[in-house]
Amino acid sequence: MLRVMDAVEFTCQTLPSMRPQLRIAVVTETYPPEVNGVAMTLGRLVNGLLVRNHQVQLIRPRQNADDQPQPTATLSEHLQRGIALPRYDGLKMGLPAKAALTRLWTRQRPDVVQIATEGPLGWSALTAANKLRLPVASDFHTNFHSYSSHYGFGLLRRAIVAYLRKFHNKAAVTLVPTEGIRRELVASGYENIEIIGRGVDTRQFHPGRRDCALRARWGVGENETVALYVGRLAAEKNLAQVFRAFDAMRAANPATRLVLVGDGPERASWQAKRPDAVFCGTRVGEALAAHYASGDVFLFPSLTETWGNVTIEAMASGLAVVAYDCAAAEEIIRHGENGLKALPGDEAAFIAEAVSLVQATALQRRLGTAAAARAAQLSWDAIIDSFERVLLRLAQPEPADDSQTGAI
Repeated sequence: MLRVMDAVEFTCQTLPSMRPQLRIAVVTETYPPEVNGVAMTLGRLVNGLLVRNHQVQLIRPRQNADDQPQPTATLSEHLQRGIALPRYDGLKMGLPAKAALTRLWTRQRPDVVQIATEGPLGWSALTAANKLRLPVASDFHTNFHSYSSHYGFGLLRRAIVAYLRKFHNKAAVTLVPTEGIRRELVASGYENIEIIGRGVDTRQFHPGRRDCALRARWGVGENETVALYVGRLAAEKNLAQVFRAFDAMRAANPATRLVLVGDGPERASWQAKRPDAVFCGTRVGEALAAHYASGDVFLFPSLTETWGNVTIEAMASGLAVVAYDCAAAEEIIRHGENGLKALPGDEAAFIAEAVSLVQATALQRRLGTAAAARAAQLSWDAIIDSFERVLLRLAQPEPADDSQTGAI
């Protein structure tokens, strides 16, 4: 007989190999090396599935003429046609491909289909999967209905809301990152909503990345405050409030500098209007981590996020974050303990919180230290484990309990 400890060791060593191995089709209209929160999240999730030895079919638009599939033993890529998204440089929307996906999944049938985006390619995947009776999980990553007023199609908001609800209700489950988004969608008639949060890579983003030479290039001394924004420079990000908050901060403490990291359709106009700010363009990898950690206060007034990866990346980097009480900030920030929050849309309160940080640098440091400690608890491994459990449940549903129906 095995001793108790031997049995425990045997169980722990064999459980990973006993985990069912799935064939998972992942459909998305954005994926690394594209730079945005959805692409980053999908990259993390797919890599996590591969590490767990699942077989992944990745279906996405071809990003450029030189884009070629990069297959491995557990990953196959199927590139589809796409067209550029208006006013969203660097991203493509996949074109309809129902027939192609039906042929692919008839020949190489997945156990479960994960659809990350709701464009024409996502809709094709949904209809093909339903036709073939494949279980589908969908993701709600982006508030497209909230974007509508910023991109000149506000009159279509009601139609967009109806389309998104119809899309997600055709899936077996829709995954959202926060309880706030879950409440909003349930109130709008969405069904089968589950929460899968987001993690942060604290090996990449941490306070030790602070770079005095980089701050010097920004024209900032060690005892001056850098107000930092990281993200897309676009209408939906509420950039005007970033500049209004900075102006108030500088009025309270002239030794304050604004640095913006990212690119987008509004960069040129803001750069022309605000030569007093530092525009760094897009940064990735270690360079991005250094830009985060070299700031002091993170300003993020966006009201259109479903999560906002930049919020927890800034926290992990040791910054004092000022944000609205929604998305990631609602879930992760405790006001006055590891960051500062204002009620959504209360611009005066947002600006007042930002000003308080240039009037008390000790508060900056205390919040930044606590923010980094909180971010250290946000493990991607735990997130991927939860994601995997959802897919396993869909692919291998428990048999019906005949005892409850009187069946023999």
